Amino acid sequence: MFKTLDPLLNSELRLAVMSLLMGLELADFTFLKEKTKSSSGNLSIQLQKLKKAGYIEIKKTFKGNYPLTTCKITATGIQAFENYVDAIKSYIHLKEK
Repeated sequence: MFKTLDPLLNSELRLAVMSLLMGLELADFTFLKEKTKSSSGNLSIQLQKLKKAGYIEIKKTFKGNYPLTTCKITATGIQAFENYVDAIKSYIHLKEK
């Protein structure tokens, strides 16, 4: 009856990150931090969880003398996000019936 929700995406911050990355080719850490209004430490931890699941790729480089961390959603991440949205829609549609 109810579709299973991906527990990894039930986190508000991880879902926000995935939502942002769905519409972008890539995003840097500062952009994600500003858009999600999260702390650096919390965002870093949540990004690592998404990376471990294979939902995002994280690349660490330098821009001038400053570290630059960029994130990109993977095909696995896109599929997981789309499945999550479909599952949420199934809850809404069941309520409407």
